[in-house]
Amino acid sequence: MAKTPYDTDLDRNPANFQSLTPLGFLERAAAVFPDYTAIIHGQLTRSYAEFYARTRRLASALAKRGIKRGDSVSAMLANTPAMLECHYGVPMTQGVLNTLNTRLDAPIIAFSLDHAEAKVVIIDREFSKVMKEALTLCKAKPLVIDYDDPEYSGPGERLSEIEYEDFVASGDPDYAWHMPDDEWDAITLNYTSGTTGDPKGVVYHHRGAHLLAMGNVITCGMRQHPVYLWTLPMFHCNGWCFPWTVSIVAGTHVCLRAVRAGAMYDAIHHHKVTHLCGAPIVMAVLLNATEAEKKPLPHVVNFATAAAPPPEAVLAAMKEAGFNVTHVYGLTECYGPSVVNEWHDAWDALPLAEQAAKKSRQGVRYPVLEALDVLDPMTMRPVKRDGETLGEVMMRGNVVMKGYLKNKAATEKEFAGGWFHTGDLGVMHPDGYVQLKDRSKDIIISGGENISSIEVEDALYKHPAVAAAAVVAKPDDKWGETPCAFVELKPGQKATADELLQWCRKHLAAYKCPRYLVFAEIPKTSTGKIQKFKLREMSKGI
Repeated sequence: MAKTPYDTDLDRNPANFQSLTPLGFLERAAAVFPDYTAIIHGQLTRSYAEFYARTRRLASALAKRGIKRGDSVSAMLANTPAMLECHYGVPMTQGVLNTLNTRLDAPIIAFSLDHAEAKVVIIDREFSKVMKEALTLCKAKPLVIDYDDPEYSGPGERLSEIEYEDFVASGDPDYAWHMPDDEWDAITLNYTSGTTGDPKGVVYHHRGAHLLAMGNVITCGMRQHPVYLWTLPMFHCNGWCFPWTVSIVAGTHVCLRAVRAGAMYDAIHHHKVTHLCGAPIVMAVLLNATEAEKKPLPHVVNFATAAAPPPEAVLAAMKEAGFNVTHVYGLTECYGPSVVNEWHDAWDALPLAEQAAKKSRQGVRYPVLEALDVLDPMTMRPVKRDGETLGEVMMRGNVVMKGYLKNKAATEKEFAGGWFHTGDLGVMHPDGYVQLKDRSKDIIISGGENISSIEVEDALYKHPAVAAAAVVAKPDDKWGETPCAFVELKPGQKATADELLQWCRKHLAAYKCPRYLVFAEIPKTSTGKIQKFKLREMSKGI
């Protein structure tokens, strides 16, 4: 590239260039609003000054144990203050935070610990049973730190001699952390649920986390001092980057260990919650609450939801209940949500059927995503903007992952042609709004969790009586989608639906197991390929 006068003697230096990172958001909030409430968890409240000091203590304690740039620290935690502290304290050491899915089974967790080469793992007592098994299965021997949440009174054992509060107390509240030397450095590691093989480790960088956190403020209409209720798991895409987002506007985190109707309404009512996020299941829990559980809302509460677009009846019920629902779309590979169904006021005047059609679309790119399109994956050219021509949804920009850890082939495949290939099939409408039509990877999104139909089919095929199996997403009012299995038995073999469902429970994490199992002839093409579109239609009648 030829130089211009603007390239001469106008170089980057510490005065005019600093690496982007979300870590500075907390430092600023603590400096400007030191006494403002940052965290509420049951009877516990912490100010921004306390929040910041504790993250520095955590970073200091980890550094004393040798954690440095590129080292992985895993966290098996619920939506608690400790998990929020990890989102700052771990990267303050220039280490990488790996949040573990609390719903997975021991072999998958063991794989993740080994693949990440975890040096430290912080474990909530509630998950000690599965973690104890995982730690015996994995080759990695991380330092184990136990977290005993005062809001948890259920079963569980301590797995080490080191308790989280004692560990944090051993650190220096004035620990001199510094910004990453390179904003491209990894900040977190998130594992996908796995499709045909082992989960893939999605690597986020400081730059992307900074930008997506900013994008959330804009997209969700957050003003100064919002009150954010943690109904979205922080282990999922780092809670869509909201652990960092809330600090930008010096908001209050209201922690919640489990999504329960009564607890959510209590929190919204007492703490005057302004924002929350979640899958359709969270809306279902709110709407199906008993009268005794419900509490009057202090104002209109903003609710961001992903996965399948909510049905019109659900949107209407949420509006009547006092919630303003925004539909977003994204993947683990793009830091969570990067597409939003931006609503136009003029659309409110449309007939309800036309409004429903508008609301069924995934939408347009976040302000911090550089490009979103529907392309023909063979030619890499945009499809017609007619709302009918099918292509693959693709993205490019700074809020797309760094890549897959230790998996160059998969990374190159996903980035072929200079675009991130989502694997989702969709159309582009004339007004530039994207709408999904199918998932080429056969992923079922149930309660916000990704379930591979191939993985469920593999489990069924292992049963000696099963000749053929096909699993599809069945629409579900509560979960959004749920796995529905169609099975053909081998000649002369017998098996009941209950027997096969029990079989699945032995071979899969509970949330991946089919909720419906049907014995039927599976429709196939002349070449023997299963026609899943017919099975999807069949599932709607079950």
